[in-house]
Amino acid sequence: MGWVVVYVAPNRAVAEMLKRRLESEGLLVAIRRLGDSVTGGKRGPCQVMVPSSEAREASELLLRSLRA
Repeated sequence: MGWVVVYVAPNRAVAEMLKRRLESEGLLVAIRRLGDSVTGGKRGPCQVMVPSSEAREASELLLRSLRA
């Protein structure tokens, strides 16, 4: 099972919010921080990732969530 990036959030807080939304729909979600520990941290961008088999569903859910 490979992982696919479905969204790049501007920070950890947004990534966590989107993770909770996707998990509430039964999807498996991981977050990976971009950048190094000096410039990244909680303020740096984060990738929201799902298994490749769930990428389409996750993308559709994110699209609906972000439009609302």
